[in-house]
Amino acid sequence: MASIIFTPKDIFDQDFKSSVRGYSKQEVDEFLDDVIKDYETYAALVKDLKAENARLKEELANKPQEAPAPTVSPNPQPKVDIPQSASVTNFDILKRLNRLEKEVFGKQIVDSE
Repeated sequence: MASIIFTPKDIFDQDFKSSVRGYSKQEVDEFLDDVIKDYETYAALVKDLKAENARLKEELANKPQEAPAPTVSPNPQPKVDIPQSASVTNFDILKRLNRLEKEVFGKQIVDSE
């Protein structure tokens, strides 16, 4: 994880060398003031998130382990009873698929062949 190099105070105290064709000192100061505000906001957010993370980890550690609740599909598929026999082969499955396609798509498949 990357470490933080500057604190808001470091940014505030930063001085730049002057030059003949330098930037407007007032404009730079205003920008740095905004950067400091953002930096403080991010630091507070990180602190809050770390506290929440610790709280949630503690809550999870203290919670008794439960079996997960079964999930319900929003669009349950109808249950199809397939006879359980040891002789179901790929050929049988292909025949069933062929019949199903003919039922669903009807004449479209017959015409396209």
